[in-house]
Amino acid sequence: MLSTFIIALREGLEASLIVGILVAYILKTDRRSLLKPLWLGVAGAVIASLGLGALLTFTSAELSPRGNALFAGTTSFIAVALVTWMVFWMKRTARFLKNDLHGKVDSALTTGPLTLAGVAFFAVIREGLETALFIYANFRTVSGTTSATIGLVFGFAIAITLGWAIFKSAIKMNLSKFFTYTGIGLIIVAAGVLAYGVHEFQELGWLPGPDAFAWDTTSWMAKDSIAGAILGGTVGFDTTTSWLQLAFWAIYLIAVLTPYLRPARAKALLS
Repeated sequence: MLSTFIIALREGLEASLIVGILVAYILKTDRRSLLKPLWLGVAGAVIASLGLGALLTFTSAELSPRGNALFAGTTSFIAVALVTWMVFWMKRTARFLKNDLHGKVDSALTTGPLTLAGVAFFAVIREGLETALFIYANFRTVSGTTSATIGLVFGFAIAITLGWAIFKSAIKMNLSKFFTYTGIGLIIVAAGVLAYGVHEFQELGWLPGPDAFAWDTTSWMAKDSIAGAILGGTVGFDTTTSWLQLAFWAIYLIAVLTPYLRPARAKALLS
C-alpha cells in the first residue's frame, strides 16, 4: 500500500503541477481560448496511460508461465530505468520548468492551439506512462493487490487535491523538499522492483544462483503476512531473497542515492 501511495502521490503531483502551471499562465495572460486544447491534451494523455496499464495487465495474463516471467522481469528493468531517469530529470530541470512551460504557451499563439494540446499531452503522458509501467511492476512485488490499489487511489486523490490547492494558493509547500523526499522513496521502491526483476530472470535460468538464499524466512514469516506485505511493498523484501537479488538491491541504492543526495544549487519548481 505504501509503495503505490508514494508512486501515485509523487507522479500525480508532478502532473498536477505541470497542468496547474499551464492553466495559471493561460488565465493570467487572458488566453482562455487555449484552455480547451490544453484539457483535450490532458485527457488524451490520461486515456493513453490507462490504456498502457490495461495492455500490460492483459498481456501478462495471456502469457505462459515462462513468457510471463520474461515479461515481468523485462518490464521491471524498464520501469526502474525510467523512474531513475525521471527523479534525476526533475532534480536537474525543476528550476527551469515554469519558464519553459510559459514559453510553450506563448509559442502556441503563433503555431496554433494544437501545439498547446501537444505540450499538455506530452507533459502528462511522460508521467502517466512511467506511472503505469512502474505501478504494474510494483504490483508484481506485493502480496496484497487490494491494499496496493487502495494506496494507489489515495495517492492520486491527495496529489490532485494538493495540486489544486497549490494552484489556488490555498497552501504553500516546499516543493524542493517534497520532491527530494518522495524521490528517495521512489528510489527505494525501485530497488525492490529491480530485485524482483532479477528473481524473474533467475527463474528463467538467465541469471545464476536462484537457490543461493541470503535468507529464507518462510518458516516464521509468510510472504502474505502483514509484516511480509509491508516490507515487500516498501523496500522490496522477499521471504526468499537470493544473494544476487540482495547484491543488485544494495548496489542500486548506493549507486543512485549517492549522486541523488549530493547537494545541488538551490532550485524551485514554482516561483
